[in-house]
Amino acid sequence: MAEKRKKPELESFDDIFTTEMFREELKLEKVRDVSLSELHDFKDHPFHVADDEDMRKMVESIKEFGVLTPAIARPKEGGGYELISGHRRKRACELAGIDRMPVLIRDMDDDRATILMVDSNLQRENILPSERAKAYQMKMEALRHQGQKRELQTGEKLTSRQVVGKLEASDIVGDKSGESGRQVQRYLRLNNLNSNLLEKVDSREIAFNPAVELSFLKPEEQDYLLEAMNSWQATPSLSQAQRLKKFSQEGKCSHDVIDAVLSEEKKKDVDRVVLKTTEISKYFPKSYTPKQMEDTILKLLQKWQRQHQHDVSL
Repeated sequence: MAEKRKKPELESFDDIFTTEMFREELKLEKVRDVSLSELHDFKDHPFHVADDEDMRKMVESIKEFGVLTPAIARPKEGGGYELISGHRRKRACELAGIDRMPVLIRDMDDDRATILMVDSNLQRENILPSERAKAYQMKMEALRHQGQKRELQTGEKLTSRQVVGKLEASDIVGDKSGESGRQVQRYLRLNNLNSNLLEKVDSREIAFNPAVELSFLKPEEQDYLLEAMNSWQATPSLSQAQRLKKFSQEGKCSHDVIDAVLSEEKKKDVDRVVLKTTEISKYFPKSYTPKQMEDTILKLLQKWQRQHQHDVSL
């Protein structure tokens, strides 16, 4: 009797279109339904979780559809899990009255966890300059530490370029968020600002480019700059910040110099009138956009001008 031949097994879709390494990683990862009480924030997490309009929308979505994308966490020493990605989803679940959420559990060391945490959060919109600055710093330190561990393991002395390959470390840090290495370096400079100046950068009271220049001022110079800004009710322009930086590097950034620079009348303030939306919005319906307000103001001014010319001619 002829031996019955086995029917050949066809490869599955996943077998054809995924790599062996990826399939091995999938075997090691498990999505679990985890209690929120077991999920702990990532240490020194640089991103704020705000109860804003975006959070409200996320809460409504979770109420209707649940958490569609699992968070990512790693086992925490002493029990529970440390969140790597999913802090906003956790908060949304709390606000929605849901006490559990799906979580992808991964075993990873501090450096890999930090890099993943930064990369996953930098995809969000509306990230504050201070958040981006701290996140870039954390990722930079993690990359450097990975290089140091490699030195210990191989005995090979590595340069900062070799740690991350042919590109500069700052290029790698900004790669996932589409930032150039130079721009990453500029954000890193913000970490040298004191907390009060950094708050003014986040609130856009101080623009980003002047803030980078001001980060070169010594701590005591930054402290007095804040006092002078309050006294003169002024913020440094880019050219003023650049001059303050130069004075500081030359050891000439005294209180008198800072006062003299900030007390200068800026050309843009002489040449234009600025009407703040917060001041004029009370005169318009809530549905009006800034453009509609501007158009209405111009029409009223034209009417006033015609009336004024008529009165003068009488």
